[in-house]
Amino acid sequence: MQNQYEFLKNEIKAFREEGHKFYNKELSVGDFKKISGGMGVYAQRGGESFMIRLRTNSGLLPLNQLKLIDSFLTDFNIEKLHMTTRQAIQLHDLSIDAVCDIMEKALDNGLYTRGGGGNFPRNVSLSPMSGVEKNEAFDVTDFANEISKYLMERITTYHLPRKLKISMSSSEQDGGNSTINDLGFIAKVENGEAYFDMYLAGGLGNNPEISIPYGKRVKPEEILYYVEAMVNLFMAEGDYNNKAKARTRYIPKRMGKDEFLQAFDKHLDDVKATKKLDINVKIVISETKNEYTHTLPESASLLHQRQDGLYTLIVHPVNGQLYHKDFKNLVEFLEKNSNVEARLSMDEDIYVRNLNEHQVKELQEIVKSYNGLTKVRQSVSCIGVPTCQLGIEQSQTLLKNILNYLSENNIKEDRLPSINISGCQNSCGRHQASDLGFVGGKRKVGDNLEDVFDLYIGGIVKEGSTALGEKVGTIIMRDIPAFIGELAKELEKENKNYRDFIVNREQFLEVARKFFI
Repeated sequence: MQNQYEFLKNEIKAFREEGHKFYNKELSVGDFKKISGGMGVYAQRGGESFMIRLRTNSGLLPLNQLKLIDSFLTDFNIEKLHMTTRQAIQLHDLSIDAVCDIMEKALDNGLYTRGGGGNFPRNVSLSPMSGVEKNEAFDVTDFANEISKYLMERITTYHLPRKLKISMSSSEQDGGNSTINDLGFIAKVENGEAYFDMYLAGGLGNNPEISIPYGKRVKPEEILYYVEAMVNLFMAEGDYNNKAKARTRYIPKRMGKDEFLQAFDKHLDDVKATKKLDINVKIVISETKNEYTHTLPESASLLHQRQDGLYTLIVHPVNGQLYHKDFKNLVEFLEKNSNVEARLSMDEDIYVRNLNEHQVKELQEIVKSYNGLTKVRQSVSCIGVPTCQLGIEQSQTLLKNILNYLSENNIKEDRLPSINISGCQNSCGRHQASDLGFVGGKRKVGDNLEDVFDLYIGGIVKEGSTALGEKVGTIIMRDIPAFIGELAKELEKENKNYRDFIVNREQFLEVARKFFI
């Protein structure tokens, strides 16, 4: 019987042939997308070049995979890589042969692309600070790995209505975004007992929803039963006929929340009666000290770990686009400092963890030419136009214009929040879950068809406080940098940070309305 490795190798061979048919206009965009998505590949706008998504499990970046990715950038003359909001790495502007060559070499080295797109379980998201975060319950990294392993062992067998997103968070800060995913787990400890709170049927995009609290404790060793039950419920109740309403969040809208939870429990009982999915992961309850001796101050880019004297440095290039030379320097630093590790976050940056004070200063020097040191310079943008086939607006250009405007006008930016920008309603930039977000579109203004962005405010992801952003108006793209500049000045005048400022909604709207169309 053919094993999975051989199966995937043969898939790549067949995909190469289909890719050439598409490139030669013998296969339509829609037909190619049905094939390519599940391979973790998408054609870029125009159909001349391709993108491949490397499925870096839960954003974990072991040194061997970092060096492998560096070899891809070298061998295929790739200028830069893109870090995604699902803790994966995308390589762009490739030929179909380059895509398939990368896919094969990645597979040979245990790095998958399969299921990176299409109607499959996606990368299991994970709090990037899991294991080192102050006040966390326990490290959930091994649980994310167990779920990833379980999904990837059967990735070619899934026939889901749409994609399925699973997440893991180590604390109520919800760094894995468990309260806005199809299935989310948040670690808890009470009276020495470790367990998970679970959330279901949430997600961003059109008709977004906050996840539904399950309301019952999940035993850590039983977590795969809950994953399998959600998969089975999705296949049984998801809409295979209407792609626009095929995500899990539409099921409780149709059934009702109580009926949905009852249906889940029925699937859970069936799984427990028919399968043996217990896992054995050692749990060590995390300890947070009352006092610490860190000497370097925390900032937007530097975090204190719960391990005394150790730090995490956030490396954030503009738009999540890291140039090859900078990536190579980062890999060389990690290779030289074996105690240090790197993880991707859901905000298009890399968390470099377990640094001592000397290592922090050395790494800060290495990344100083491009690293975002304020919240606004850690803003998030999807790929957008002109690369994405689905994109409507130039999300990355907008972010660059905002940052350039702040610099050119010497505007104090310390109080501004991170901005999340999506080029369309798919919310790849996660604008609906951010302090301040924009989503692109087109609108007739007078006699002109303008590039515009809807403005969202007030989104937050934190257990017990998660809220979706509210649309408050629409601004022409070229006016947005000036709006952000005016907002920065108002925050400075009021001596408030952004989140305190928007508590008074009318005060915020006084600034914003001047720019609305």
